[in-house]
Amino acid sequence: MTLAPQYSAVIFDLGDVLFGWSSDTKTSISSQTLRSILSSPIWFEYERGVHSEDICYELIGKDFHVDPEEVRRALQQARDSLVANHDLIHLISDLKEQSKGRLRVYAMSNISIPDWEVLREKPADWNIFDRVFTSGGAGERKPNLGFYKHVIAETGVDPYSTIFVDDKLDNIISARSIGLHGIVFESTFTVKRALRNLIGNPSSRGHSFLNCNSGKLVSMTEATSKQDSVALHENFAQLLILEATNDRKLVNLVEHSRTWNFFQGGKGTLTTEKFPFDLDTTSLGLTVLKRDKEVANSVMDEMLQYMDNDGILQTYFDHRRPRFDPVVCVNVLALFYTYGRGRELQRTQNWVYEVLLNRAYLDGTRYYDTPECFLYFLSRLLANVGDSELHALFKHLLRERIQERIGAGGDSLALAMRILVCEFVGIRDEVDLRALLPLQCEDGGWEIGWIYKYGSSGIRIGNRGLSTALAIKAIDTIGQRSMNMTPTPANTLNTQLPSPTKDAQTPHPSPKRRQRGVSFRASLQWLWTGSKARNSIAI
Repeated sequence: MTLAPQYSAVIFDLGDVLFGWSSDTKTSISSQTLRSILSSPIWFEYERGVHSEDICYELIGKDFHVDPEEVRRALQQARDSLVANHDLIHLISDLKEQSKGRLRVYAMSNISIPDWEVLREKPADWNIFDRVFTSGGAGERKPNLGFYKHVIAETGVDPYSTIFVDDKLDNIISARSIGLHGIVFESTFTVKRALRNLIGNPSSRGHSFLNCNSGKLVSMTEATSKQDSVALHENFAQLLILEATNDRKLVNLVEHSRTWNFFQGGKGTLTTEKFPFDLDTTSLGLTVLKRDKEVANSVMDEMLQYMDNDGILQTYFDHRRPRFDPVVCVNVLALFYTYGRGRELQRTQNWVYEVLLNRAYLDGTRYYDTPECFLYFLSRLLANVGDSELHALFKHLLRERIQERIGAGGDSLALAMRILVCEFVGIRDEVDLRALLPLQCEDGGWEIGWIYKYGSSGIRIGNRGLSTALAIKAIDTIGQRSMNMTPTPANTLNTQLPSPTKDAQTPHPSPKRRQRGVSFRASLQWLWTGSKARNSIAI
């Protein structure tokens, strides 16, 4: 998968973006007064080349009742304080190199000709710029539209394929009004992250993160006021990463021949030290890593011994821990249906249906943190099982319930799960994909998303590897679908659902082979144009 960015150019402001400076000087002019001078109409005219430097200082002296020579000294000291933002400049150089010459970089600054002559001598890698535009040279300044139009005319850039970075909101608004993608500079960290996400290929960067952390994608607990975050060596997230990526080298599993333990080694962390084996991890292990049918049947026979009086399967292979959870039930159903024994869990299945029908999952469950966990594992059950009656019972209602969740917010894992469930039931969820993409970190991985929690303490557990694996899967899936659609999809919703019999053979959402010559990034082009927001539509 090659880097094929939608954005082919970036325009940067200089002052307070690529160069920092101080308004504190060893003169009688205070920092506040100096900043007022630099925001005055006289200074604006100087920046556009209307006044010479000497006349500018004279006019400022009269207007602010200060000695013109004192103004000159204060401004000289401010110039002397200019320091390049080498961190951001290095990123720009890196992005240009990765683009193999496709990315063009420009500077566009409100700066007079004399001040530009001083600035250009400051130590910095000026080679990153294809061209620098100054207000003094153009006779225009930001936020006036004329300056933007001048730069566009001189460079020939397409505004809709160009990013604009500036620290002043007024300048960003003008840029956005003519089609540029504006980023308000708040910190170097946020801008670096935004640029990598906009220019880099999200899927490729995600894969790089997974490969760089191969075998080290451990889960973490959430830090609380009483408990620091700790690493958890557990099997469940590893199995999900393996299922999402089909790459065994990424995960570190402690495999079991029959029943599985959530914790690797069976020793609990922040809970009972001797932790019982559980039906949830066992069901996942036996469906992700297929076992001999005889072994699987013996395990399922054992599971049936842990059913309560309501016919609902429990969570643990331990009668001293009578706990049940609808997500655990869904995963056990997936195991039983995989081996042709789903009908033996009719009462458990009926309860899962009632949970879906009555939205009992909206605040998460005992062991799972978000509504999306329940909906995702239910879609996984349907995707992996070709039972037409099961599809007829659940799929249409699942479609209604996931559609209710679109745009509900959430962390990276919840968003990725929601997108994948939408894809499975025939909805392309552009809204949540827009929210997911900016959550990619500079290292290529996604922010941690919370999947499960301790039943007693409520401490949440997440895994960046799992968030990243499912985010990649969501992006690849929706990107593939976009290739067969126009750049501006219709704003409609198709409520017709394919027949259960036909859908029963549909595999769980996974990336398909793309057409030769069709850029992955281009397939998602409609998503990065913030001014063209669209609703989710059926696929």
